[in-house]
Amino acid sequence: MGTPTGKVDFNDMNEPSLQHPPVAVVTGAGSGIGRAVAHALLDAGWAVALAGRRREPLEETAQGRGLALAVPTDISRPDDVARLFAQVRERWGRLDLLFNNAGTYGPAGAVDEISVDEWNSTVSTNLTGSFLCAAEAFRTMKNQDPQGGRIINNGSIAAHSPRPRSVAYTATKHAMTGLTKSIELDGRAHGITCGQIDIGNTSTSLMDTLGVGEGALQADGSRRVEPTFPVEEAARTVLHMAQLPASASIGTVVMTASGMPFIGRG
Repeated sequence: MGTPTGKVDFNDMNEPSLQHPPVAVVTGAGSGIGRAVAHALLDAGWAVALAGRRREPLEETAQGRGLALAVPTDISRPDDVARLFAQVRERWGRLDLLFNNAGTYGPAGAVDEISVDEWNSTVSTNLTGSFLCAAEAFRTMKNQDPQGGRIINNGSIAAHSPRPRSVAYTATKHAMTGLTKSIELDGRAHGITCGQIDIGNTSTSLMDTLGVGEGALQADGSRRVEPTFPVEEAARTVLHMAQLPASASIGTVVMTASGMPFIGRG
């Protein structure tokens, strides 16, 4: 169907399977896990707003994929986030899912080696940006009729155990777990659930940043080539979480490449 150009009346659709489709927002949808999840949702018949800083990658994600809406968004900017969710409400009238995915690995360095600006930039995107999106999604889900929805936060294996020289990233991902639990608790009265997926070593450009293919830095100072797994498998897991009935919720799921040095990290 292509990218919609006006507000959609789902009752006017000819295909019964696409009447009243669920509506999702995916942040960081221009690449990696965000793109894979957006594709999985779109292929399953969802209407999906694609958020990311640059329009071109979002348009590439949307190409030929049904009810996709590209909305360039810097999630660290409150006005950008408010505009994103306003467009979703205007276009589709409700919101059923937020996949809070956008993030950055940030600076590589020990706690005494990174600058305050680097720290603040990482926190602004990974934590404050996720908070801003969750707040807008929560507000929308709370006030719509019927009430309710689901938020899924993309944590990380770093929400459990850090890599060396990753203090800013690791701190934000530990904080993401607290954000997830608080949203889940606050959402109970409004039919809003919140879960988290902690992914380790799916094959995306982030793995190139970490040097996993060439040998990732280990806690003992050595480098080790680590296994990866297809990003589409992570997307299938998020889709499963998204499609659960309102009566069920997955709080946390940890998904890693088989044999990844996580349980025995260090």
